[in-house]
Amino acid sequence: MNDTSGRRDFLKLGMAGLATAGALTAIRAEKAAAQAASDSVLRTALDRGKLIVGTGSTNAPWHFENDAGELVGMDITMGRILAKGLFDDPSKVEFVQQDPAQRIPNVTTNKVDITIQFMTMTAQRSQLIHFSRPYYVEGVALLTLPGSENKTFDKLLANGANTRISILQNVDAESSVHFALPQAQVLQIDTQANVLQALESKRADAAAVDLSTVRWLASRNPDKYFDAGKSWYSMLYGAAVRQGDLDWLTFVNQTFTIAMFGHETALYDGAFKEYFGQEPPARHPGFPVI
Repeated sequence: MNDTSGRRDFLKLGMAGLATAGALTAIRAEKAAAQAASDSVLRTALDRGKLIVGTGSTNAPWHFENDAGELVGMDITMGRILAKGLFDDPSKVEFVQQDPAQRIPNVTTNKVDITIQFMTMTAQRSQLIHFSRPYYVEGVALLTLPGSENKTFDKLLANGANTRISILQNVDAESSVHFALPQAQVLQIDTQANVLQALESKRADAAAVDLSTVRWLASRNPDKYFDAGKSWYSMLYGAAVRQGDLDWLTFVNQTFTIAMFGHETALYDGAFKEYFGQEPPARHPGFPVI
């Protein structure tokens, strides 16, 4: 190969590298002029200069006040992810604290742009609002004591009818526990606080609570709580938006997808580790597993 052809090949490679770098720069710096319909929440939020999110304030690790009185949690982070997508500024969001019973009405009456409040996706609710793509898969899990002889699921299962499980009183309590522990004694208790108290006082060998609660408590208080290592009954958490606004729903879905699986995962990953004590699974370029 002579010098001229070698130089030509080198320049081709150089231009390809510049094209790749240019594409990455465009991804980071692109400022899109939204083409949403004038009555879309997407257009309304952009014109207003902030996002309005309906959520709660009393349920860690989803939405609660930290020691400084700041509203934090996984739901709060999802709201900030949307604000970053809208304004490139995660602080441009107003959180409206609402009762769980207002999660759907406040969306349908436009009091909030979106509800992000550990809301389980169901077909019945989907007749009233649109759900975003799921941002967490909830489930039932078992919380035990770190010093207990029967702290793991295998030990609880092997103990058979001698195993005692505390759970919040509801119509599905017995069947929920017996799905994983067919012979266990089920102690139905009136409040979640008392469900945990039964475990702490050793009246129960384990407490059946949400997986997110198990991971939150076990990661924050390892000397007090232990994750028994079993979860079941998958439930999807999604954000709620009003029906008929495809522009807004599409924006929310795509922003969540980018934050969970794309090139802007820092906020989601940081929150997942902080509130659930775990690293998110690694994402690898190539075949999509979204």
